[in-house]
Amino acid sequence: MTETTTPAPPATVAALRAFAKDHGGSATAVVSYLGRRGARIVLVGADGTWGDQVVADGVDAAKAACEAAGVAVAGKWERELSEAVKTSGYEWGLMGRGRPAAR
Repeated sequence: MTETTTPAPPATVAALRAFAKDHGGSATAVVSYLGRRGARIVLVGADGTWGDQVVADGVDAAKAACEAAGVAVAGKWERELSEAVKTSGYEWGLMGRGRPAAR
């Protein structure tokens, strides 16, 4: 019996590589299942900047994209990864602290 592998979406791989390059040369990802919408990859760059990508093909494709891009995948949000995230005034505004600051 052969093992089926889910292909990594090329556009997602390129976006993950670019993110890592632009934010300290590396990144760590947490992949979350979004139901019918697919999977969400939340990235934390070496400089603390965070971003995300949604992959319509699901968790396996999201993990394959991370692997192809050289991005480490954390199993869950551990303390060290959470503490590495630098949250800007814009994000605080989105979380209910008044209006979002201009980007």
